Amino acid sequence: MADNQTPRIADPARTREIMAQYHLRPKKSLGQNFLTNGRVLAEIVAAADLTPADAVIEIGPGIGALTQYLAEAARHVTAFELDQRLLPVLQDTLHDYPNVTIVHQDILDAAPAQLAALAPELNIVANLPYYVTTPILMHFLESGLPIRRMVMMMQKEVADRITADPGSKAYGSLSIAVQIRAQATVAFTVSHTAFNPPPKVDSAVVVFDFLTDPLVPLTEQPFFNKVVTACFAQRRKTIMNNLLNWYGRTPEHRATLTAALSHAGVAPTARAETVSIPAYRALSEKLQPQK
Repeated sequence: MADNQTPRIADPARTREIMAQYHLRPKKSLGQNFLTNGRVLAEIVAAADLTPADAVIEIGPGIGALTQYLAEAARHVTAFELDQRLLPVLQDTLHDYPNVTIVHQDILDAAPAQLAALAPELNIVANLPYYVTTPILMHFLESGLPIRRMVMMMQKEVADRITADPGSKAYGSLSIAVQIRAQATVAFTVSHTAFNPPPKVDSAVVVFDFLTDPLVPLTEQPFFNKVVTACFAQRRKTIMNNLLNWYGRTPEHRATLTAALSHAGVAPTARAETVSIPAYRALSEKLQPQK
């Protein structure tokens, strides 16, 4: 592990030098925006609350700017990079850090067993490409891996949706899918000017602390997800109308839905974004087909 006197990859001049040396142009198709603000990188690592005994999985190391900070804070960093062009760059920029392993693989193709073998307890840190934020986030939330903490930078709009409370415009099925599994908190926001090239929107760093017991048991989650998805199918419609479109519009179906909504304490005229997670669970339990 190198000391913290090693030149910073994230320095704007150093970033430009690396990009020129390797004739790099960020790929729009991969959502590549390289962080060039050392203060932001230090704050990301601080949010991860790492110790020298920790193992970290990084997603999309780019040219190694965040990886460098992680390697100085943790025992080992395994960084998954999809872009083959960046492999020789990372070998160069991180050559002083023997505690870093670069894996040329899409993180979505990494089996849970492969990741679980890296350490008894994992920390996930990523500056996520905007286009793949939700798939990667849900991949880890649903993985069952022994994850201690996850810190992800993402588009601020997505962060707002993830952390939204019932009754807000941002609250939706993504909010619920995350919050039944983890406590999500926006640690800080990041200006688009901290990147090269700068994206069109600002970002936010979100900290995820996994719940020991999910708010909805694993065995109930598949049906629960179907109910929630149905309720949010058309946000302008009432929850009853959305459920009728999914469940069926016969008088018997309407009676079943009316009873289930009453059981959950939800008015048939309510909108999906006003309903709490406990109420959705009660609704799902009432509608769950009997085995």
